[in-house]
Amino acid sequence: MIRVLQIVTYMGRGGLETMIMNYYRNIDRNKVQFDFLVHRQEEADYDKEIVALGGKIYHMPMLNPFSKSYFNALDSFFKEHKYDIVHCHLDCMSAYPLKIAQKNGVRVRIAHSHSKSQDKNIKYPIKLYSKRLIPQYATHLFSCGKEAGDWMFCGHEYTIINNAIDAQKYLFNRDVAKKVRTELNINDDALVVGHVGRFNPPKNHDFIIDVFNKIYQKNNTAKLILVGAGNGQQNIIDKVKNLALSDSVLFLGNRTDVNKILQAMDVFLFPSLYEGLPLSIIEAQAAGLPCVISDNVPPECIKTDRVFHYSLEKPLDFWANKIIEAAKIEKNDTYDEIVASGFDIKNNANKLQNFYTSFCYGE
Repeated sequence: MIRVLQIVTYMGRGGLETMIMNYYRNIDRNKVQFDFLVHRQEEADYDKEIVALGGKIYHMPMLNPFSKSYFNALDSFFKEHKYDIVHCHLDCMSAYPLKIAQKNGVRVRIAHSHSKSQDKNIKYPIKLYSKRLIPQYATHLFSCGKEAGDWMFCGHEYTIINNAIDAQKYLFNRDVAKKVRTELNINDDALVVGHVGRFNPPKNHDFIIDVFNKIYQKNNTAKLILVGAGNGQQNIIDKVKNLALSDSVLFLGNRTDVNKILQAMDVFLFPSLYEGLPLSIIEAQAAGLPCVISDNVPPECIKTDRVFHYSLEKPLDFWANKIIEAAKIEKNDTYDEIVASGFDIKNNANKLQNFYTSFCYGE
């Protein structure tokens, strides 16, 4: 069995972490096993499942490229634990673990880009500097999509690894939709707008609330479902209270049943400031939802004919009207479209498994 070390910040229920878990669940764990090197001390959402699947979790101090003690801890780790393959998911900061992995003789060192950005949105210049170091220390470059790869790897060749999902789990089911609405105390005739994403600035939750406020003024039966957690959540809760929308906005936190929650929605709203290739958009399309997204979201995420993208410069009323219009589109089965687009997990997990095993089994 090959043990591959996945290097992450922590295994919370975010997009890149969920993507890793989708692959982990579907890979042949008799051939390939995942271990995790995390940069937080607290237990995260997926930790128990990782252990149940046979993975090991190791803890590092918070990543600090100026800390000698951090590099000493990394060096000690790689001296004690021998891996042939490390797969790093720290975006710009991947250079530093990969440098120490190279020093300790790790043969296959993968840097994986999960997001594009804009230089003006990078708070620390060290990140812009660090991403240019990555090709010196990585043997392979992976990306979730073209824009994320172009941004992260600065002209170097990379391989796209799809943010694949188990499409079968997301098939639209009217009975599930009705059951979830009943559990959430949402009427059958209510207009339900939904969003799945961490409460951090790129997801643009302020804009989501502003647009929903306009929708509510046009239709006071409307409900907004927000799935996710994060440091910015309290600010959004306060904003919802100030707008007197608390009875109409549902904060569901992190959920293990996103595939079911999506069934209760009429339309999916995703007005991000920037993205790589968001997993949640693929999930929403697999659930048959019409999706209204910003034109900052890469168009390569569009896999069905029910995704509509608009500029964030458009007025709030424009966005509200487009969402109300999209919500009238009847949901249907999009399984074949998701599979045909290459985003079903089964084939993708097999490809990644073959990549890993080719270095040890010669397959």
